[in-house]
Amino acid sequence: MHPVDTTEYVYKLRIEWLAARHGGGLERVNVEDIEIAAPVEQSEELLAIHEALDRFADDDPAKAELVKLRFFAGLTLDEAAGILGLPERIAQRHWACAKAWLCEAVRHGS
Repeated sequence: MHPVDTTEYVYKLRIEWLAARHGGGLERVNVEDIEIAAPVEQSEELLAIHEALDRFADDDPAKAELVKLRFFAGLTLDEAAGILGLPERIAQRHWACAKAWLCEAVRHGS
């Protein structure tokens, strides 16, 4: 399985599990059997980031994919840039832009 596919799979499992905890009516997922980079105890913040990331992906899917690799898969910026085929300088700019956008979106809930 390609690393980006694995990241997306783990990301979706994580969100489904969090949604189920918050009344989403989804099937329970035993997260103890799954290695994830984001800590479990920050579920409210993680859901807010997920919602903001979905909105961000509509505007800029490449930067959103970089965030998923960094935040949910725990990759370094260099590792994520390599997977996405981005030069290091471009990845740094994308990461700075994405962090700023997501921080603002989560802070203001929009």
